[in-house]
Amino acid sequence: MDTTDALGPRDRRDRPELLGRPELLEPVGRLIAERACERLIVEFVQTLDLGEPGDVAKLFTPDGVWEWAEGDRRIEGRDALRAYFAGRPADRLSRRMCTNILVTLTSASTATASTYFTTYRVDGHTGGMLPPRLPVQVGRYEDTFREVDGRWLLTARELFLDFAGPTERLSPADARAGA
Repeated sequence: MDTTDALGPRDRRDRPELLGRPELLEPVGRLIAERACERLIVEFVQTLDLGEPGDVAKLFTPDGVWEWAEGDRRIEGRDALRAYFAGRPADRLSRRMCTNILVTLTSASTATASTYFTTYRVDGHTGGMLPPRLPVQVGRYEDTFREVDGRWLLTARELFLDFAGPTERLSPADARAGA
């Protein structure tokens, strides 16, 4: 019996001939890798919405890239990513919904994913619940991942927007009234 058919994630690290061969991962190893990438996608948006936005930089490889499909916006490297995301307004309230996450292993240590997202966002928020708003963005993320020292990280995220508008800034009166 060829034992390469049932290798787990830890077993393949010592077998360079398996790199680039996702089909040689045993089914549980494939599921674990796919789930780790899915979790990273969710952790990214949760950190932006509920955590310290600059902390999303740690979810990227040191040479990670955030890029928009249209325009010339490209942020490269963890330090630049940290500075970019940490520069968001402190009074920003945002919530992102991610769905249709499709992860594809491209090798034993690399993967891609496509994720639909919707972003609800206002600036000038001082607390409390707001009446419903229309989303400011609807689009998809196209991601690439790499396993580094046993942890899956983003190497690149490209943002494609199908619908987008400006971020509303609440007036001080609106922010206090929860309008």
